[in-house]
Amino acid sequence: MNKLAFVFPGQGAQAVGMGKDLFDQYDVAKRLFAEADEALGYSIKDMCFEGPADDLKLTANTQPAILTVSVIVNEILKEHGVQPDVAGGHSLGEYSALVAAGVLSFQDAVALVHKRGQYMQEAVPVGEGGMAAIIGLDDEAIAAACEKATKEAGEVQPVNFNCPGQTVIAGTTHGVEKAVEELKAAGAKKAVVLPVSAPFHSTLMKPAAEKLAAELDKVAIHDAAFPVVSNFTGELETKAEEIKANLVAQADHPVRWIACVKTMQAFGADTFVEAGPGKTLCGFNRRIDRSIKSLNVENLESLQKTLDYLKEVR
Repeated sequence: MNKLAFVFPGQGAQAVGMGKDLFDQYDVAKRLFAEADEALGYSIKDMCFEGPADDLKLTANTQPAILTVSVIVNEILKEHGVQPDVAGGHSLGEYSALVAAGVLSFQDAVALVHKRGQYMQEAVPVGEGGMAAIIGLDDEAIAAACEKATKEAGEVQPVNFNCPGQTVIAGTTHGVEKAVEELKAAGAKKAVVLPVSAPFHSTLMKPAAEKLAAELDKVAIHDAAFPVVSNFTGELETKAEEIKANLVAQADHPVRWIACVKTMQAFGADTFVEAGPGKTLCGFNRRIDRSIKSLNVENLESLQKTLDYLKEVR
């Protein structure tokens, strides 16, 4: 094995029950859930374990919930002697990666992403913004359709370059609807409006980015213990000032996930562990480059599988 990358999931990976078996088995999980509850002033643990799902999928809850479970997975892997040479996270997941690299304290990060979720929701009233996943069309065609829709119906742009053949667009509800029409006509295999409450990573998130910048001014940000790839630039970063600026920009700019994965590969990573709920990023990896060995850890079963594999190859 060459180098090891950890990647951390973003919004959409949440599920009621996540983290429960890790909590039952590991003291570090008990400690981190308690710290998260204290930082938030309400029990994210109970919401993760018992739901209801509708509360868990509210952005201001989803973000700290996924971050908490992701950081717990990282800490458990650390206890087993497994740590990455490089890391990245998809959107919200970038905060989990920065906690893993010692850039942000866990409690600061939990409070930050809770506020980030609130600010993103406040930036565009519910019902006035949306997102859609576009399958099977190249980026140039998507950008052209979004430009046309922006002129005719309202602002919309590509915001997540997830993997070849899957790009997400975001903007005003009318802009997204018009772009979906255009993209279907242009030959997209699928253009599906997503069940989200805000147009994440679009230019409409500028007010959220500004509020986030003010919050980041209040917390300690350190240089990274190992390189973390930035969603905004698609490049590796280690310096505190650069990381901070890129986190602010990340809120209202696209997530360049394909570039992030290729950058980690160029750094020497050939084995990727998705740390946290779900397997979305493992799926993206398969579409980006089939030669990547993708593992995931979200519960005791997947933890054991990943540890067994790493023991064999290291």
